[in-house]
Amino acid sequence: MRQKTHKATAKRFKVTGRKKLIKRSTGQDHFNARDTGKTTRNKRSDKGLAHVDEKNIRKLIHNF
Repeated sequence: MRQKTHKATAKRFKVTGRKKLIKRSTGQDHFNARDTGKTTRNKRSDKGLAHVDEKNIRKLIHNF
């Protein structure tokens, strides 16, 4: 029996054209007024994923 895609994980991670995994930065919903400008700018960009986690994430989203 095939493994199903874990939908919650698939919504949070994206595979780039070069097969790298990226995710959105955390903590963007509210309480952003107290952050410094530097922190706010850093939250706008997507983040890469640690290589140790990639194998497990790829298994959940079935996207190689």
